[in-house]
Amino acid sequence: MVVFDMAGTTIDENNVVYKTLHKAINKIGVNVSIETVLEHGAGKEKFKAIKDILQTIKIDPPVDANMIFDDFKIMLNNKYAVLKVKPINGVEALLLKLRQDNIKVVLNTGYSSKIANLLLDKLNWVKEIHYDALITADDVVNGRPHPDMIFKAMKLMKIKDASTVLKAGDSAIDIIEGKNANCGITVGVLSGAQTKAQIEMEQPTYILDSLASLNKVIK
Repeated sequence: MVVFDMAGTTIDENNVVYKTLHKAINKIGVNVSIETVLEHGAGKEKFKAIKDILQTIKIDPPVDANMIFDDFKIMLNNKYAVLKVKPINGVEALLLKLRQDNIKVVLNTGYSSKIANLLLDKLNWVKEIHYDALITADDVVNGRPHPDMIFKAMKLMKIKDASTVLKAGDSAIDIIEGKNANCGITVGVLSGAQTKAQIEMEQPTYILDSLASLNKVIK
């Protein structure tokens, strides 16, 4: 089984979620850079991302993360309603080939179920054609870096041995998630949120420019 992150790994949405998160935090007068947002928020459930970013910059007096999150959700829904998204080049063919080779394909994400399904609808990706299951932050108690989403996917796909699972994503927290689940292979990709140096810190099995070249790894 393979477990793939969505935005920045399988889907090109031009980092809209983190740009919107950046705007939502700055909107209340907190001066934070997009680089800080990407470093401390990438790959996480988005309320946790906001809390972690605020904790990193140590605002005094503290600001209300709930207020930022509520505003962020409205802003993101408005963005995604009109946003044109596309697959990372070569990834759609990869998904079809993996399933043809009887490898289970699971998409997992720190997005809500509503946003994740909106993206899949925009791509015309269909369950049991392009992927076997979608696991979102809404489906588990503990989001990344906890391994709950991977464990849920394994249970759903009847996979008992985590060493037969490959986890891939565009952020360090994807790699931590995969290692916490004891995945046999972890793969960082450079098509999304974080830099090679940031991903290298977690020592994934492989770092690829794009998920499209994953077939070379699997072979």
